Amino acid sequence: MGEIVRLQKYIAMSGADSRRAAEKLIEEGRVNVNGKLIQEQGIKVEIGKDKVSLDGEELHLAKKNYYIMLNKPVGYVSTVNDQFDRPTVVDLVKKDINTRIFPVGRLDYDTEGLLLMTNDGDFTYKITHPKYHVEKTYIAEIKGGVAIADMYKLRNGIKIEDYTTSPAKAEIIDAIDGHTYIQITIHEGKNRQVRKMFETLGYTVTALKRISIGEVKLGNLPLGRWRHLTSHEINCLLG
Repeated sequence: MGEIVRLQKYIAMSGADSRRAAEKLIEEGRVNVNGKLIQEQGIKVEIGKDKVSLDGEELHLAKKNYYIMLNKPVGYVSTVNDQFDRPTVVDLVKKDINTRIFPVGRLDYDTEGLLLMTNDGDFTYKITHPKYHVEKTYIAEIKGGVAIADMYKLRNGIKIEDYTTSPAKAEIIDAIDGHTYIQITIHEGKNRQVRKMFETLGYTVTALKRISIGEVKLGNLPLGRWRHLTSHEINCLLG
């Protein structure tokens, strides 16, 4: 008898998508088990016996796990596929990686910098789930000056829409040509959170770049290029 796992974990193990994204795939009616459409959560499957299909294509467990970092340019979406046919981050790596991989979390279309990609759903879960408090650091280019009082607000948490951000680490690192450059570190990673934090304070973000996730730094990796994570980097991210 093979190992029995939850359906969303099987999908993640196959490299089709992350575990949390797999739950949405199930809800959307895109997953079949042994030819039967499955839309409820909690279903379990037996590895090596049950046949799982996504959009009519049978999924097989990944033989090798990939962990890479990409320096994402502006103008790419952080998804595997895009309904509007915009360029995706997968387009930047698919010629060299001969298996399905997906982004670990998201970077906005108009944000550049460090994006992790993998086919390991459990790795994605440990990096993206809020309970693990993995820090992400950005350089934000702000139009005009930034008041010291607002820096304290960033460090104490800001009310955005229906939630209050956790205290951020924030410091001004430069001011030139009518722009202020702020290094800011958060761990929640909600949708467009850094931009919304500054917009709530009345500032315009003219450019945003992520430079690190946990202890893993983008370094001098050229824009649009990627590399494999080292075993040390993987261990740092997994704690």
